[in-house]
Amino acid sequence: MGLLSKKQTDEDVDFSTDFHFPTSTQALVIFTRNPELGKCKTRLAKTVGDESALRIYKFLLSHTADVTEKLKADKFVYYTDSIRKNDFWDDQKYTKRIQNGDTLGEKMHNAFSILFNSGYQKVMIVGSDLYDLKQQNIEEAFKKLDDHDYVVGPAKDGGYYLLGMKEMNNAVFKQKKWSTPTVLEDTLQDLKGEDVALLEERNDIDDYEDLEDIAEFQKFLPEKFQKELKR
Repeated sequence: MGLLSKKQTDEDVDFSTDFHFPTSTQALVIFTRNPELGKCKTRLAKTVGDESALRIYKFLLSHTADVTEKLKADKFVYYTDSIRKNDFWDDQKYTKRIQNGDTLGEKMHNAFSILFNSGYQKVMIVGSDLYDLKQQNIEEAFKKLDDHDYVVGPAKDGGYYLLGMKEMNNAVFKQKKWSTPTVLEDTLQDLKGEDVALLEERNDIDDYEDLEDIAEFQKFLPEKFQKELKR
């Protein structure tokens, strides 16, 4: 099962000998797209343009790194295309890997499966595009797994921004129409009868409407979109 990319540039790092030994009982997975012009936040880019969308995504990646870097968990960043060193993710704090699979469900399944097989007792994934996510939110989610078997963070668009579990559950990664408003509902149906903790609903940044009233994002937008908002 290949997790590592063969695509290498001068900025890439060879992780072909990366065998990670757990230093914690809990693992945090962060899926991220490589931040390249025209290849990230494409729905947002349709409104504000590729350059603004890229700047916004880089800001969100930096925010996610700030939120997660001090967590007491082993942290894994899974890239879409190629692994980068000296980027938002400190090489000393994050283990870097490539997403493996044809669908989002397959990619998440493979990441969770490998980490559980590595000996982790709690495995959790969070998105990399949540401006209102804080370190304490993830800490609280891990703590909920002390008393619950699953934890889910509902997103306002009908998906979820966080999923955690204490043992592998293949069903939650299968037969989903990913990136649609039914993902959360379908996932909770898979977990019907299970001990699930639900977190507060949050909003991931996918469209212009998700950020148009947030002052922090105004500086990244084309002038015609900028508003005078209170911070």
